[in-house]
Amino acid sequence: MKNGKKQLVIALAAAGVGITSVPVVQAQQGVLEEITVTARKREESMQDVGISVSALSETEIQRQFARDIQDLANISPNLIIDDTGQGPGGTAAIFIRGVGMADLEKNFDPAVGVSVDGVFIGSTAGALMRSIDLARVEVLRGPQGTLFGRNTVGGLINIERTRPTGELGGRFRAGVENYETYYLDGIFNFALTDNLAVKLTAALRDQGEGYYDNVTFGRDQGRQDYTNLGANFLWTPTDTLELEYTYNREELDQDTPALVNVTRPDQLFCTAYGYCSPSLDTTITGDRLGVAGGGGVPPEPPSFETNITPADQIRPQFMKAFFDTETHILEARWDINDALRLDYVYGRWESDEDSLQDWDGVPELLYHTERPGEWEQDSHELRLTWDNGGALTAVGGLFYWDSEYESRMRSYIGFAVPGLVLDIPQTTNQTTESIAAFFEADWRLSDKWIFTFGGRYTEDEKSSAQFGEVNTLSQGRTEHPSDKWDEFTPRLGLKYNYSEDVMFFATYSVGFRAGGFNGRVASLEEAIQPYDPETVDNYELGVKSELFDNRVRLNATIFSMDYQDKQEELQLPSDQTDTGQKTVVINPSSATIQGIEFDVQAYLTDNLSLRANLGYLDSEYDDFVYTDPEGSVVDLSNLEFRRAPEWTGTIDATYEWEVGGGNAWVRGSYRYIDEHFTTATNNPETANDSQGLVDASINYAIGDLQFSLFGRNLTDEDTYTHGYEVAGLWSYAATRRPRTYGVEVVYNFNN
Repeated sequence: MKNGKKQLVIALAAAGVGITSVPVVQAQQGVLEEITVTARKREESMQDVGISVSALSETEIQRQFARDIQDLANISPNLIIDDTGQGPGGTAAIFIRGVGMADLEKNFDPAVGVSVDGVFIGSTAGALMRSIDLARVEVLRGPQGTLFGRNTVGGLINIERTRPTGELGGRFRAGVENYETYYLDGIFNFALTDNLAVKLTAALRDQGEGYYDNVTFGRDQGRQDYTNLGANFLWTPTDTLELEYTYNREELDQDTPALVNVTRPDQLFCTAYGYCSPSLDTTITGDRLGVAGGGGVPPEPPSFETNITPADQIRPQFMKAFFDTETHILEARWDINDALRLDYVYGRWESDEDSLQDWDGVPELLYHTERPGEWEQDSHELRLTWDNGGALTAVGGLFYWDSEYESRMRSYIGFAVPGLVLDIPQTTNQTTESIAAFFEADWRLSDKWIFTFGGRYTEDEKSSAQFGEVNTLSQGRTEHPSDKWDEFTPRLGLKYNYSEDVMFFATYSVGFRAGGFNGRVASLEEAIQPYDPETVDNYELGVKSELFDNRVRLNATIFSMDYQDKQEELQLPSDQTDTGQKTVVINPSSATIQGIEFDVQAYLTDNLSLRANLGYLDSEYDDFVYTDPEGSVVDLSNLEFRRAPEWTGTIDATYEWEVGGGNAWVRGSYRYIDEHFTTATNNPETANDSQGLVDASINYAIGDLQFSLFGRNLTDEDTYTHGYEVAGLWSYAATRRPRTYGVEVVYNFNN
């Protein structure tokens, strides 16, 4: 790692002699920047697409000083992006219109998709995507099952990185932040031959001081050491053929994310151990960023089996973790003729991780886990696009997906038997194979009316195996149960071009999320019994407009979603497990989600630009009924959706002017998130009050140099990003990043 970092620093320093490609962040004053999106698998103006989509251009992304896409959550109404703190690398909880998934278990499919350069990322771990080389970020709201497929019932985050330019140039960026943080990154473009362009990227980010104060160890917790190396090759052997290969590797060494204890007076850790939160929304330390988590791990058992260790033999150990990823993407783009284009995209994404994590947040070892695991996925997409300038435009294709996930977890339980620590292993392995065929077409009925129709047939097959101590499994293993699910998800749309600047649209779409097998169960029967798929019917009416000579862009949508067999990850009591609980996905509910969304961009003057959005969400369960382990029927239909605030909104303003031969601008952003719960069962101790997040920056660019002073969460909102109740024993939570600020210098060359 040290040698790799040394090489990286040398590579970044090489930028100082003259190679990059992204210009200093400047916008054309007085005229709105046209935003091109690929929301329908082809490049189109955002204003011409008859779906609900918000997007940030490269310039806007750079102006937000985002560390990852969590810092870009203000892009869209009705969007919540949280880091759950459950394991290394950032476990994403992405919710659009109240739809999402917030568990680290990779047996559970996400409900909101993340696509990077056309490759779907099937894991919540690593889905937060570091912000280094982003050309565009799009948020597609509502089901995207036709073109993007499985597990996009809530929507999609579509991320596009910059492409090689073939010209000598690039960018070098350096910054320093509080919490002893520094970062360096560079983008380098050049050409090896007339038809072979190359882009190299490199980045490092070190956070030497953590956000959390660990009172047990007397040190901070949350340090990180991140590196990234990438290469992108674009070969154009003919005028009609492009071949592109992208390689990226990320390495993250870190303190395991800290989880704080918020145990209620009625829970075991309070009554038996005296660890009681001062109030429902306060950690046991009294400080949201104060964690009492202790370290420790039992000696390694002779084999992968249950081991019992006296508590006084536990070795103290601080919580450490790593998360490494490697990506390969191969694209072929062939213009067969003026009307027909063939695209092929192959993607491979793999991750390797391990963490020792304290889930109880107290000095003793009451419940810790060690969780090494690997994820591998391969996908292939073959796509034909037809556009001869006539009445019919169409895209269709085939898709294949294969993934495998394995987790070799050890649970260390110190509360079950006084003076003893139980070392309980459990391995979970799951493979998934998915095939699909899809199409979507626009039929121009007249100069004003365009009819859209399409659909996707998807077939998923999953196989799951578990072995180890799942109590009634008793060191046994399942018989690799497997199951298949298939679904056709149609899409219909109608677009009316009222004028060159105003368009109305109506859309009906269906989302589908496949069933699966649970990974943290209490019995053999539960391990082999699959849960069912879920479906959602989505109806939208919207308008898109550009007014006052392209100085104002106003888009609005009203929608209604009808959810059937909604999958819920629930933590249920269980007398069959050593922890007293199990985590399962079940299909207990149906629901209705309705709302309104507004997006606005405007130049109020030649110097003052504004970007704003507002979302209203009315989500409610029609029924939420299941049978508990004792056979009693539980009705939770009165619960509120988690991560579904009634109101969300953002106001982002930039004022820019010329001064001293350069360009200066100040930016301020305010994001409002209404009160909401972070748990499916509405646990009050991890509920969030309304919050207002303020970001700001002061910037000056002259020649090839840009200087910035920036801050995030300047009001220091201390809300929770995740909450969890463990079977009446205790509750834990993860908290929002505190106030951060820093300075940044950008040097651009040959632009």
